[in-house]
Amino acid sequence: MSLVLLALFLTMSVFGVPLAIALGLSSVIAIAMFTSAPIDLMAQSMFSAMNSFLLVAVPLFILVGVLMERGRVAEKLFDFAEAMVGWLPGGLGHVNVASSVIFGGVSGSSVADIASIGAIEIKAMERHGFPKGYAVGLTLCTSTLSSIVPPSILIVIAGSIANASIGTLLVAGLIPGLFIAFAFMVFNHIYAVRYGFNPPSPFNLRLVLKTGLAAILPMLTPVILLVGIVDGYFTPTEAAGIAVLYTLFLSVILYRTISPRELPGIFIETARTSGTILFIAATAKLAAWVFTYDGLPAQVATFLGAISTGPTMALVLIFLFLIVVGMFMDAIAAMFILIPVLLPPAVSLGVDPIHFLVVMVITLTLGLVTPPVGVCLFAVAQVAKMSIEDVVKGSLAPMSILIAAILALVLFPSLTLWPIRILGLY
Repeated sequence: MSLVLLALFLTMSVFGVPLAIALGLSSVIAIAMFTSAPIDLMAQSMFSAMNSFLLVAVPLFILVGVLMERGRVAEKLFDFAEAMVGWLPGGLGHVNVASSVIFGGVSGSSVADIASIGAIEIKAMERHGFPKGYAVGLTLCTSTLSSIVPPSILIVIAGSIANASIGTLLVAGLIPGLFIAFAFMVFNHIYAVRYGFNPPSPFNLRLVLKTGLAAILPMLTPVILLVGIVDGYFTPTEAAGIAVLYTLFLSVILYRTISPRELPGIFIETARTSGTILFIAATAKLAAWVFTYDGLPAQVATFLGAISTGPTMALVLIFLFLIVVGMFMDAIAAMFILIPVLLPPAVSLGVDPIHFLVVMVITLTLGLVTPPVGVCLFAVAQVAKMSIEDVVKGSLAPMSILIAAILALVLFPSLTLWPIRILGLY
């Protein structure tokens, strides 16, 4: 039954059928072929998948990202990052990394990162002597940080699928995100020193204070969210609502970078993006039912137990599998399909569930920047006015750093788990 579903889904996807429709049709056909379940039961199952308070946070966080992008907040964040680390050897490369971390803490979206500060980062690096291919490749790979550091939309979705604590997952994603950022900065420093690009400019404390004051209000967004969620003042969904109100205040009232007349268009754009994601969630509920009915998680657990020697080896195998999946499937669709299948077997083999979910999210972000379906890959090619082939060539080196950093997170769970244990969240 599961094999029929997957075969139909892959066939439809190859012929260009939208993922949500392909998944839904494949699930309905498989259920109709192998069971006598009534159609109205399938409809009820899809509705129940949407009847989730946690999933309300998804469109709200998407709205925050759109507001930050349209409100030109990214320029303030970039200026602050440049003042903070632009004086180091390889300065503008470090600024590229730091600005993605800061903007990710505001928007939670890699695509928003590329759309809002991608062009700024690439042009600034080119002005300071970096080859365009390297600047574009680094910009592409660092955009993944915006999907890892809180408030990450992908982590919110993963937590809702697995019925895990969203607050714990968001905090657990912070240190891995900073670790990957550090790996990028080390790589950029070595590259810049070796080839003599971008000699350091003097550190300017006055500029740091000036740009920091200009950027402090947007940067308070992740602080408010994390403190509020961790201390129990509000739920993740309520935090998303507060973030929307705060972002509206900044963009419409304080900075006046968005006029009230633009808001209907922003809300429509958010609704379209959210509808795509949530429709995938609804159809994935049917696929998850098929996999459970077929006993697929138990079969996967048996298979992993037979070929692996422990939890680390099992997670490495899952990591390699997810790299391939991410290249051909949207990250959100992959999570809805694979978390119910892979999480129970991984936990039964001794893998920590929080570690598993964070690693899964980070690994699937690779699919955002790799061909053939990487949305960030196409976005940065459009922003930089380069061919996909040239972008891929320029991103090979930073991509290898990203993969190596994720593998380190796989091998050393403490990098993910120790912060939440210190804070008493786990």
